[in-house]
Amino acid sequence: MGLLEQCEELFQTSNLYEVLGVPKGASDGELRRGYYKLSLQVHPDRSPGDPQATTKFQVVGKVYAVLSDEEQRLVYDEQGTVDEGSGCLSGERDWEDHWRRLFPKISLQDILDFEKQYKGSSEEDQDLQRLYMLHKGDMDRIMEGALCCSHADEPRVRAVLQRAIDAQDLPAYQAFTHESGRKVASRKRKAQKEQREAEALQREMGLNPEDNLVAMIQQRQKSKEKEFNSLISDLEAKYCKKPSKGTKAKKK
Repeated sequence: MGLLEQCEELFQTSNLYEVLGVPKGASDGELRRGYYKLSLQVHPDRSPGDPQATTKFQVVGKVYAVLSDEEQRLVYDEQGTVDEGSGCLSGERDWEDHWRRLFPKISLQDILDFEKQYKGSSEEDQDLQRLYMLHKGDMDRIMEGALCCSHADEPRVRAVLQRAIDAQDLPAYQAFTHESGRKVASRKRKAQKEQREAEALQREMGLNPEDNLVAMIQQRQKSKEKEFNSLISDLEAKYCKKPSKGTKAKKK
């Protein structure tokens, strides 16, 4: 199955720009940002219940590879086709290693600064609306994919989406408008469990109350084999530096 067919099957569109949630005239920075956000949402570590997560992550990497390659993008824009035999779509590429090379680490202060300006912004509204459409109103998946959000933010997130529905900017998916109380309660129990684990780790590390974010990050990393699911990973794209022109992703 070709890349366009895979996009249609996994993301309900064969338009590569729509897959990344960017306009056709998107800049390099906008492409990177769209790639980053979507890859976070579909990464296998973040979506353990999705049997197609690994395939989705690889497909998103290929979509970005095509659109970030000047020649490949020109062909796609003019002909609507993708050269499946091109080097940028190599089946041997380690897409997670490629991802890590694009998005280096940032500091905790960067996270705090970003969270302060991001919450309540129009950018957050747009991101939440995209998650809503991607997951067809499933609040479990929306909250998992939302940047800078904890369970305490759920009423605010729901209010943002409800306003968009009322304004007819979003369709009223039944999964959102008629979510069962049992599902809401289950999500709350899960969040409370994670909070208790973070607090226990905070005590274990001897951190002060104001260092609770550090404990939460460490707890998330401790609970996963990889650190991909940490809050730091969630925000790296906001501060990432573009690799030097001579840097190329290695093939495994």
